[in-house]
Amino acid sequence: MTLGAALLLVLLFFMGSNLWILARTYPVIESSIAQCGPQRVGIVFGTSHWTRGGSQNPHFYSRMSTAAGLVHTERVEHLLLSGDNRTRSYNEPRAMWRALTSFGVQPEQLTLDYAGFSTFDTLVRAQQVFELDKAVLVTQRWHLPRALYIGQALGMQVSGCVASNHSVDGEWRLRIREWLARVATLGDLYIWKRQAYFLGPVEPIEFPVNLEEVSTASESAGVELDDNP
Repeated sequence: MTLGAALLLVLLFFMGSNLWILARTYPVIESSIAQCGPQRVGIVFGTSHWTRGGSQNPHFYSRMSTAAGLVHTERVEHLLLSGDNRTRSYNEPRAMWRALTSFGVQPEQLTLDYAGFSTFDTLVRAQQVFELDKAVLVTQRWHLPRALYIGQALGMQVSGCVASNHSVDGEWRLRIREWLARVATLGDLYIWKRQAYFLGPVEPIEFPVNLEEVSTASESAGVELDDNP
């Protein structure tokens, strides 16, 4: 009876943790590009562009096409590409950069984060290294709740944009792993106070100067701009 009660408590905690995270993040998840944002920066989470079987990873290309769509429809101005580059032979951000530029996104609209070793690291670095407090997160629907919850817990104003694609073989394993990862996230945030694997110096994202915005701000402040160079 004691063992049964313990197992029941574990199951209730497991289910409750997942339902809590899903309920907290559901209102800020959008399924279509037209409804996502608008926001200055979109954070795109890295994954391998190849599957273990050697074929192209549909999850990777779904994220890239959705991110490119956000830029082309002006729902975001800039993309932070965060992924794993733990070894010389494996470089997720570089693969993301190549895919997005092939989709017509300009290089100056892309910032690469080579130390996004996990969802947690990506968001901590987005806040502390790239100084972002607002962003649209781009990834699959089953991944978004955990990513959004971490962002919210860090004090960021985040929303999610679903990178839609058809189900693939073996995706059920990813979904089960994600349910487990959501529970572990609560421990990362509130119990053992996890830290990012690597931070490094602050590198704020620089945006092109919008002269129209500068003019509007100056007029509202009562400052007269000098037209001379």
